[in-house]
Amino acid sequence: MLELNEYLKESASIVEKRINEYIKSKKYIHPILSESMLYSINSGGKRIRPALSFIVYEMLSGKNKIDIIDAASAIEMVHTYSLIHDDLPAMDNDDLRRGKPTNHKVFGEGIAILAGDSLLTDAFHIISSSNKLSDNIKAKVIEILSFRAGGSGMISGQAMDLLCEKKNFPQKKKEEYLKYIHLHKTADMIIASAEIGAVCAQIDEKTIKKLRIIAKNAGLIFQIVDDVLDVIGDKKKLGKKGSDIENEKLTFVSVYGVEKSMNMAEKIYKKTIKEIENIDGIKEKKELLKNLVELFLRREK
Repeated sequence: MLELNEYLKESASIVEKRINEYIKSKKYIHPILSESMLYSINSGGKRIRPALSFIVYEMLSGKNKIDIIDAASAIEMVHTYSLIHDDLPAMDNDDLRRGKPTNHKVFGEGIAILAGDSLLTDAFHIISSSNKLSDNIKAKVIEILSFRAGGSGMISGQAMDLLCEKKNFPQKKKEEYLKYIHLHKTADMIIASAEIGAVCAQIDEKTIKKLRIIAKNAGLIFQIVDDVLDVIGDKKKLGKKGSDIENEKLTFVSVYGVEKSMNMAEKIYKKTIKEIENIDGIKEKKELLKNLVELFLRREK
């Protein structure tokens, strides 16, 4: 996993640098808004979504990840916006994110909302104004990201997550609702990351379909483990208090318990590794992809 850790560090570094350059170069941006946006962008994290895009792109094209830096940065901007809004009192009401006060605790709810809004909107501008991507690729990337992050994707997952709090759902449908929440709230943006890496590599649709399945499974693994860590994880390592129980959320742990949830994650992991083997691509990058999925399963934060 040492090679993966180095890859993640490098990927995070170039993405953070690009987003910082982009925000700081914007004309007319209010300095407090800029400060709020950069506070969350620079708050740490492994940047696994852009890293996934990079790995897929390099695995399929044999080219350098810097070619798709604007697309990958857009993914991280959308992800960061979602975290800012998730932490708000009207959503998960969290005080900590990655061990630091959440955006609204530092800048107030209004500015935090606007910082999220700006990161979301500017994500599409950093793509459309890119001098590294062709117009055709830009259009495809925008189509994927807007679909997976929008009302048919992540936001509907968040909506269902909110609406199911306090056990506000029919018990006989809890598994169906749980699957819906995590397919959209978490997996959709991981699927988007893989899809974007693939379309930037200009790969065939058959391979993209295989990658969608891999990314969907990876997203489910990530969320199952997230639900487990919220209950039994080290809060210092997590950098947040864990609010699922307090908010009475519909989670894998609330439905299946810790042990069964982790067994499910292990089974999905083994299946996903086999699916990666069926992808044609550069071997060393395939190994990185396998290691990334394993990281989703073994992580402690």
